[in-house]
Amino acid sequence: MKGKTLKYIILLATISIAGVFFIQFAFIRYSYRLSEKQFTESASVALKEVAWQIMLATGTTSNFESITPVEVISDNTYLVNVGVLFDRELLVNNLEEQLKKHDIYYGFEFAMFNPQEEQMDEGTLINTDGKVTPSFYSFPTNGDYTYYFAIHFTDRRAYFNSRLSIWYFLTGLLVLVVFFFGYTLSVIIRQRQLSEVQKNFINNLTHELKTPISSIALSAKVLTEKNITETPERLHQYAQIILNQNARLTKNVEKVLNLASLEKSRIKLNSESIDLKSFIEKNCELFRQSDNGQKLNIEIDFKDLRPVITADKFHFANLLSNILENAAKYCEASPQIQITLKKGKNYLALDFADNGIGIAKEHRKKIFKKFYRVPTGNVHNVKGFGLGLDYVYKIVKAHRWKIHVSENPKGGSIFTIIISE
Repeated sequence: MKGKTLKYIILLATISIAGVFFIQFAFIRYSYRLSEKQFTESASVALKEVAWQIMLATGTTSNFESITPVEVISDNTYLVNVGVLFDRELLVNNLEEQLKKHDIYYGFEFAMFNPQEEQMDEGTLINTDGKVTPSFYSFPTNGDYTYYFAIHFTDRRAYFNSRLSIWYFLTGLLVLVVFFFGYTLSVIIRQRQLSEVQKNFINNLTHELKTPISSIALSAKVLTEKNITETPERLHQYAQIILNQNARLTKNVEKVLNLASLEKSRIKLNSESIDLKSFIEKNCELFRQSDNGQKLNIEIDFKDLRPVITADKFHFANLLSNILENAAKYCEASPQIQITLKKGKNYLALDFADNGIGIAKEHRKKIFKKFYRVPTGNVHNVKGFGLGLDYVYKIVKAHRWKIHVSENPKGGSIFTIIISE
């Protein structure tokens, strides 16, 4: 799948999902408003019926047509004008009966207006379980009414939830579908990226293996000539080519084999005490004897620190070799690296500051991933597999240390290994 095609698919999928969510939430909003309207209508009808029943019990139904029984103050607060003196017990019985009759099974609080004191009596809260407690709600009043009561519905969420439950379920289902769709899409993208990385790895591997093999084959062909012994210098030259290319081939094969062994099982460390300064000095000296090491200028500055750490000598030496090799390879000038040590609280900070080409900020977290190489266009000036820093990261993690890379103010990069004491 081409990159542009995938981008268009992601864009269209995003627009489609956003549209579906917009429609879904629009329906929920409409349904919520409709439920609010239904609640107001149901409550108004029920309270109007309460007023009628009270007037019927007191024999004053003739006044019913001349009054406005229900005044909606807010979505959950109502004034009910009865127009006749009534008692509390009659009101409570009719409220509970009519509200249940209209499917309003929710807690409410009410207060009766006292015309003698011209204020509301103490309010009463009736919970959904039937428990009666005092109410501290500030009920509104109306100077045009004489005998009336106020009612406030404390929580209408249960009413709305019962009517919107199907929409909540569908929304949850939609979110679940979108999650799995997004997960599937992310897997496709990761697989595509991995495919590209593996493709680059295979191309690099093919080149790195074919080059020494071709050189060895060519040199071996020259050595089969009958008169080759007559020119000892030429014989030595091609024998040296075979030796060097064989070493290069062996090194590349070892990298691939090390990768395979690391993938199959967890790294088993053979930890032992190491004098950090002596160990680094020794391995730097060994690295100087290699082709890349001969051109790398290494400075070591531990000041007065001579710490002893616990580490696997074999893997730690390979870790150092990889960092030094990168400093030598990825430098356009005369390669230099400065190794310094700082002591913190319960840790040591080992810095490797080089003067190489540097690493852009957006690539610093990715360079420790397997096969990853910083993009440099269609051609990599330095051949490699993208395995070195992956190995470094795994060794650091196996030792329970930490590593990060930052920009060198003088140019290049600084690799810092945090060694726990």
